[in-house]
Amino acid sequence: MKKTNETSGFDAVGLADAPEPGTAAPSKAPRKPRGRPLSFDRDAALETAMHVFWERGYEAASIADLTSAMGITPPSLYTAFGDKEQLFLEAIERYALGYGSAGARALDEEPTARGAIERWLLEAANELTQPCHPKGCMVVMAATNCSAAAERVQDALLLRRTEAIANVGRRIQGGIDSGELPPDTDARDLANFYATIYQGMSMQAKDGATHESLVATVRTAMRSWPR
Repeated sequence: MKKTNETSGFDAVGLADAPEPGTAAPSKAPRKPRGRPLSFDRDAALETAMHVFWERGYEAASIADLTSAMGITPPSLYTAFGDKEQLFLEAIERYALGYGSAGARALDEEPTARGAIERWLLEAANELTQPCHPKGCMVVMAATNCSAAAERVQDALLLRRTEAIANVGRRIQGGIDSGELPPDTDARDLANFYATIYQGMSMQAKDGATHESLVATVRTAMRSWPR
């Protein structure tokens, strides 16, 4: 992939302007319960809420859906988490530090840019299709087709996705600087390309794609790696 002055619509703020790695999406500070101690396990309730949002999306998951799954009452939810939006933002943070953390580890641990990108996508092919949790990536899927009322949630997820693309671009740029990639490779374009592959894999997993079919997608995508 050669250098270009075009900016992909996928990269909303531009690679150079994206937040530094490890910078979390802005959110309201977690609300501390007041008065009587909670009568339920807050951490377990948050894990359950994460799965509900992951499966149904932000707006489709009602307070009734959430409280029924969490085994608590609406007043208990508001006492422990503030409101539905704050609960969702905490759930996204939990996802990013757990199920969604494989990509960041691959970028940090692999000695080459190509190895990092391939490992990220191959691990995604496995994680996105696991039967023990909802299919697809929560950060990609949870706020699609939301109304204007969910603008803050959509903005928070957009920032996370943009940050992730920027991290991929920085890893690719490191490969260019070290001579692993041709000097005329455009790091931003290549990062956008592989991020688009990842998002497509997430959608396909949601629609029932198998692990094997996603691995085949990764193998095909890696043939586009600049030489």
